[in-house]
Amino acid sequence: MSTSPIAQRIHPRAHDIGGLEVRRALPHALRRLVGPFVFFDHMGPARFAPGQGLDVRPHPHIGLATITYLFEGALGHRDSLGRVQVIEPGDVNWMTAGRGIVHSERSPPGPRAAGHALHGIQTWIALPEADEETEPGFWHHAADTLPLTEADGVRVALIAGTADGRESPVRVYSPMFYQAADFADGAEWTVTDAHAERAVYVVEGSVRVEGDAEPIEAGSLAVFEPGVRARLRAQGAARAMLCGGAPVGPRFVWWNFVSSRRERIEQAKRDWKEGRFPAVPGETEFIPLPE
Repeated sequence: MSTSPIAQRIHPRAHDIGGLEVRRALPHALRRLVGPFVFFDHMGPARFAPGQGLDVRPHPHIGLATITYLFEGALGHRDSLGRVQVIEPGDVNWMTAGRGIVHSERSPPGPRAAGHALHGIQTWIALPEADEETEPGFWHHAADTLPLTEADGVRVALIAGTADGRESPVRVYSPMFYQAADFADGAEWTVTDAHAERAVYVVEGSVRVEGDAEPIEAGSLAVFEPGVRARLRAQGAARAMLCGGAPVGPRFVWWNFVSSRRERIEQAKRDWKEGRFPAVPGETEFIPLPE
C-alpha cells in the first residue's frame, strides 16, 4: 500500500479585520512551525471603496523577520528605522525585527483615494537563537530581481532562500525556501527535496499531490512527509505558495513577539507598555498592548 506524501492538512479559519479577510494557517493546533515559518497569513482578496483602505497602526516585533508578498494592490510600509516603502505585486519586503522594531502598514494615498484591491501573503520567519537579538533591518527587493523559472505551464518565483539550484537575493538567517507558483490547468511541479520540512499553501484553485487522492483546495495548507517526493498537479488554473526549511526549534509566540525564551516575551510586553520601543518617524498612533 502506498503512503500519502501529505503528513498534515491544515484548514485555517477566516477572520475579518476591518473589511480585510485573513486566513491564518500558522501557527495552528496541528502544527506550530514549518521550518522557520512560524506565522502564515493569507490576506484578502478584498476591495476597498474610494477613501477607504487598510490602516495597521505602529506595532512592535521581536525575534523574527517578516515577509510581505502581494498578488494585487499596494501597501505602504513605515518603520522605526525611518524606512518608507510601498510594495506592489511580485515585490518582496523583508523586515528583520531582531531585538526590536516598530512598523505600520497602510494603503498608500493614491490607491486609497481611487479605491483599490488588496490580496497577498504575510509570513513571519523565526530567527535562529543566535540571531534573535540581531540589529533590526529592512530590505526591499523588486519583482524583477527574484529568480524566475518558467516551464511547461508553471511560473515559479523564488522569494527567499534556495531551491531547485537557485538562490534568492533576499537575505535569510537559516536554511529555507519560499516560492510563489502559478499553474496553468494540468501543469505540474515537484517541490524541492533539499529542505527538511516543506509545505504548500493553495491561494487560488486546486492542486493534487501525486500519491494522494484528495485535492488541496484554496485556503488550505498541506505539510509534506520528510524526504518524500511531492509532485503537484493543478486542477484548473491555480496559484500556490511553497515554503519550508530547517527546523529552528520551539518558539513562544505572543501577539507580535516571537522568542525561544518566554521571559524575553515578558520583557517585550513591558517595554512596549512603558514606551521603550523606538517610534516610527511621522506617526503618532500606536496599537496598545493587548490586555
